[in-house]
Amino acid sequence: MKILGLDVGERTIGVAVSDALHFTAQGIETIKWDESDYESAIPRLKELIEGYEISKIVVGYPKNMNNTVGERAQSSETFAKYIEEHFDIPIVLWDERLTTMAAERVLLEADVSRKKRKKVIDKMAAVMILQSYLDSGH
Repeated sequence: MKILGLDVGERTIGVAVSDALHFTAQGIETIKWDESDYESAIPRLKELIEGYEISKIVVGYPKNMNNTVGERAQSSETFAKYIEEHFDIPIVLWDERLTTMAAERVLLEADVSRKKRKKVIDKMAAVMILQSYLDSGH
């Protein structure tokens, strides 16, 4: 069984998946959705969960730099609870501070154009969130 990693934003959800042995994370796609309508993400998430035989989902938890829980982190908590209840799959909130900036830096170092970076940044952040979780030995 594999683990799904999600970087949840207001308009997009970056998606990554682990290998079966939980060693590596690979970027899959970016789901376009409407944060005010959680159902807008459910059909695609259902396909991914079933297609990749997902046993757990790691959701990025964007805490503030001082470790407090702000508006974005609360949004992630609410979405995580919703998908946990909807799919009956364990959800882990994983500290994602700096992952988007790290993803941006990796893409800049790879000389990826601004237009292409915008298309893949959320997927790359999802990879970094999931890989961090996998590397922690969970």
